[in-house]
Amino acid sequence: MSRIFLGIYDEHRLVQEGLRSLLKGMEDIEISLLENVRSVLLDRLRSTPPHILIINLHELNPPLLNLIIMVNRNYPKIKILIISVRNEEEIILKTIKAGAKGFLSRDTGRDELIEAIYTLRNGHDYYSKSITHLLINKYINRLNFDKDETGIRNLSSREIEILKLWGNSLTNKQIADKLFLSIRTVETHKNHIMQKLNLKTSVDMVKFGIRNNIIEV
Repeated sequence: MSRIFLGIYDEHRLVQEGLRSLLKGMEDIEISLLENVRSVLLDRLRSTPPHILIINLHELNPPLLNLIIMVNRNYPKIKILIISVRNEEEIILKTIKAGAKGFLSRDTGRDELIEAIYTLRNGHDYYSKSITHLLINKYINRLNFDKDETGIRNLSSREIEILKLWGNSLTNKQIADKLFLSIRTVETHKNHIMQKLNLKTSVDMVKFGIRNNIIEV
């Protein structure tokens, strides 16, 4: 994978530095933009568009929601990743509707942050485990529980194993350690699963696993 350029937007410099510190040592991730002023951010995106823009959300006010909408509309190639101290369903759904492609909750650790960055760069949406569970619980009664036998046959035994472990809340690093694989190999397997099943989001992947009795509810 080529170098991933990352932007960080937060009103507090201390939070920006904290995120930068968390990603220190990741050779293929470069923080190319740090900004705490909304108007300046929009100007800088024209000349320095990152692959992924992290927006740290303290509260969902109209200006911040409009910022997400404007970035998504004017720079559709930039993937917006929200980190929020609040996990209310309304906030999650509004930011996703506005154009965010990823949402991490306040209990997210470094491993899941890195996992989200790689997943977004691979072209898939990413929601932290707690957010995925919230969305799954909301829609679980509406799922069609008919098995997708064709989809299952398209997956290798290793892919099914990784899907089951991921659906049971293991991070990529934990899966890699358990199966004696590299984190990059686990990422590749998950990417293949999404491509083979024509899925877009982690929630869709969990739904598939539940529907086909790979993941226990």
